[in-house]
Amino acid sequence: MKGRSHSMKIDNRSFERVEEFKYLRTTLTNQNSIQQETKSRRNSANACYHSVQKLLSSSLLSKNLKIKIYRTIILPVVMYGCGTWSLTLTEERGLKVFENRVLRSIFGPKRGKVIGEWRKLYNEEFNDLYSLSSNVQLIKSRRMR
Repeated sequence: MKGRSHSMKIDNRSFERVEEFKYLRTTLTNQNSIQQETKSRRNSANACYHSVQKLLSSSLLSKNLKIKIYRTIILPVVMYGCGTWSLTLTEERGLKVFENRVLRSIFGPKRGKVIGEWRKLYNEEFNDLYSLSSNVQLIKSRRMR
């Protein structure tokens, strides 16, 4: 047989060498890359977000209740398995973009002081409105645990 063997044999069992596989709903790669996993987590959380989007943009619910919905329904989908992630700046940016989009629908637009027109909230304004840790900060703290 030429080249390297793409399988391994342990106790008369043969294991095929693969580029990636799913284990407990987590995608593991032979390069130990988490890029595919974070993308998969964001896609799953995005589907979850769209299922409760009407609730999050409703004026009938308080902002505190909307934040609780986000933290109990959507955030766990994003954070599943995050204790093993070592984030690059690209992955951090993608997670922040997702979180800011959800927070924009929770807090809605803001009326400008000078002109009085409605506008989207700036990313920096979320720090004042959403005092809890961002998803990136939570991932880093879970890694430290």
